[in-house]
Amino acid sequence: MSYIHVNNVVKEFGNGSGKVSAVSGINLSVEQEAFISVMGESGAGKSTFLSMIGGLLRPTQGEILIGDIDIYGLKRDKLADFRREFMGFIFQSFQLVPYLNVLENVQLPLAVTHHSEKEKKSLALSALERVNLGDKARRLPNQLSGGEQERVAIARAVVNEPPILFADEPTGNLDSKNSDDIMNLLKALNAEGQTIIMVTHSMANAEFGDRIIEIRDGKVEEN
Repeated sequence: MSYIHVNNVVKEFGNGSGKVSAVSGINLSVEQEAFISVMGESGAGKSTFLSMIGGLLRPTQGEILIGDIDIYGLKRDKLADFRREFMGFIFQSFQLVPYLNVLENVQLPLAVTHHSEKEKKSLALSALERVNLGDKARRLPNQLSGGEQERVAIARAVVNEPPILFADEPTGNLDSKNSDDIMNLLKALNAEGQTIIMVTHSMANAEFGDRIIEIRDGKVEEN
């Protein structure tokens, strides 16, 4: 059964003669527990597409349904709640807070939840164990390698066990060994039941997914 529906989604930036179309009418259905790899040349609209599905960028037109919920039909605070509960985000630049230790960084998505401080710590430690970093909980980000920082970012993305993970070039700053480690970790998370939509420029990484789509000139082409 399809889990995510993208229906005739368009995204335009600017006005009048300066208007630019980044996404030009995308239609896509994603099954639950799928691993989708999104490819395309620089400027093709990949990150814009990912941001719209992830509830971060409102489309100019069209609708995005997750389950039976039109996410952009939600009020802003409800959309923020939905993102926090159902979505995790992994970015190329890690986006770790430099003055917080690893454990504190992983706990950030839990800040506004109902969990006690003890429960938040336990959940964060569990997420770090999943990415084999339980022994680095008290380190600062600058005391970790690039691959370890990306694993912290993944732990933060999964700490509240969201059904969907969005990854934007998650290995873009890593060497081939660390890149393979991260991709194997994402594959394992997918095998545990998480739906993953990943933007990548690497065919080797794309092949970890069970479906590859290409965005070209703002439209989707299936590979």
